[in-house]
Amino acid sequence: MRGEVSATARAGGGPAPLQKTMAEINVVALPGLPEIVRGDELGVLIANAVTKTIRTVNIGDIFIVAQKIVSKAEGAVVKLDEVTPSPAAEEWAAAHQKDPRVVEVIFRESRRIVRMERGIIIAETRHGFVCANAGVDASNVPAGFVTLLPPDPDASAERLRDALIGAFGRSVATIVSDSFGRPWREGVVNVALGVAGLRPLVDYRGCLDPFGRRLESTVMAIADELASAAELVMRKTAGTPVAIVRGAVEWVGEGTGRMLVRDASRDLFR
Repeated sequence: MRGEVSATARAGGGPAPLQKTMAEINVVALPGLPEIVRGDELGVLIANAVTKTIRTVNIGDIFIVAQKIVSKAEGAVVKLDEVTPSPAAEEWAAAHQKDPRVVEVIFRESRRIVRMERGIIIAETRHGFVCANAGVDASNVPAGFVTLLPPDPDASAERLRDALIGAFGRSVATIVSDSFGRPWREGVVNVALGVAGLRPLVDYRGCLDPFGRRLESTVMAIADELASAAELVMRKTAGTPVAIVRGAVEWVGEGTGRMLVRDASRDLFR
């Protein structure tokens, strides 16, 4: 991805004019990972896959890791035969031709049901994410099982980052990503659930555009944009749940995925 972009390194402080820089961001999928199971040292397996591809790791490289393999490694997987549906789950499932056990798991993973209509459940998870089915997913796992979102995606990202820094001796960043739908837009995009070693938001407020106009509300979700770019090479069915982004070192820093969750007091749609 190449082009002239406007960028600022402002991380607080006073207004600054936008500076034009030439930027090139490279995104590559990482092949060679085995099927992940509970208890796997995911950071070690990713490092081994990098070594097998004879790739170098540079300071500031960002590893985008699909939530699904993080959940598998951490044991955030539910066997449906062990789930007893509640009457509410049974009723909803019968009305919409769904598996009541899956519906029950969705209810359990939800802090708040946002909308239930036409067989679709939009829920707020315990993390504060608003997404379909509270992140419960039956894809890329054996029949009879579903995965849950990691209980603490930021902690997951931090553990992966520590393992990769230990393996390569270079400071890198990590993003745990998942695909979410978007209100008023068709299709899903990858977003960042957990972040380590990266500023997930870049604040342009107070900066001046090329016409001297002061920006009032522009805060870019850099972590989400990087996660979305990575999905273009990871793909859903290619068996490559990790990608490496190079060229985004200007956004390396301190931050968490939690910073991307809008506070309820600022939510216009509740």
